[in-house]
Amino acid sequence: MKSNISYDEAFELLKKYNKEPFHIQHGLTVSGVMRWFAQEEGFGDDAEYWAIVGLLHDIDFELYPDEHCKKAPDLLKNAGVGDDMIHSICSHGYGICVDIKPEHQMEKVLFAADELTGLIGAAALMRPSKSVQDMELKSVKKKFKDKRFAAGCSRDIIKQGAEMLGWELTELMQKTLDAMKSCEAEIAAKMETYSA
Repeated sequence: MKSNISYDEAFELLKKYNKEPFHIQHGLTVSGVMRWFAQEEGFGDDAEYWAIVGLLHDIDFELYPDEHCKKAPDLLKNAGVGDDMIHSICSHGYGICVDIKPEHQMEKVLFAADELTGLIGAAALMRPSKSVQDMELKSVKKKFKDKRFAAGCSRDIIKQGAEMLGWELTELMQKTLDAMKSCEAEIAAKMETYSA
């Protein structure tokens, strides 16, 4: 997999279209999670590519929430991002806002983990530590079952993502939690220096 854009260029591109710290942090979180999964799933040589896809997956969401994944191709193309990467980025909106089906393992991971990072992140904020470091799988499962908690995070999409990957839901949860633990400190440091 070849990227036409470096990670640093991708981060600048994300900041060009996203000013809200929440959206920047979400992009960084999904990026870190994707990098972890690339290593975990045997795609270590493509870890940078996976990370860039994660970083840019919601590039159009802040400015064009009603056209999510539909505006992204133009924004990305104008920045020189290749068609393969654009396909991967937009595939996480499959069945929600576009008909681009996740096919590659990376695309399936993005589809599954995107919503789940939101749920786990929201659960972390409820903890005294405000961190995932001391969170266990049982906490994630409990929050997942509570439909009122982080109601914007679709449980159906998370379940569908696990099915796409051929994983048990608990496996997806544990792996995503581990992935978030792996990059939390780095993201916190980056957010401290972030200025829109």
